[in-house]
Amino acid sequence: LEFAEPDMKRFPCLGLACGALKDGGVMPAVLNAADEVAVDAFLKGRIGFTGIHRVIAKTLDAFVPSKGDAIEDIIEADREARDMAKGFINAMQG
Repeated sequence: LEFAEPDMKRFPCLGLACGALKDGGVMPAVLNAADEVAVDAFLKGRIGFTGIHRVIAKTLDAFVPSKGDAIEDIIEADREARDMAKGFINAMQG
């Protein structure tokens, strides 16, 4: 087996995931929520494949994180991120 550094330009979502993990708190949940919404939109033909990365990146950039100490914080972050991602998708279409 040979291991190499991942190509972050070729796989931009990997870089977003690493950043969300580094930021911590609710940000991994925000990334996950945005990803699920973006992939669903892609599968339904609403956005192109590269739109997945753009939706996730915009959601992460726009989200104001909380500490995420409680499960309620994570649930709320998930809901907010899904709403934000849906808004970005709608804006991309219109």
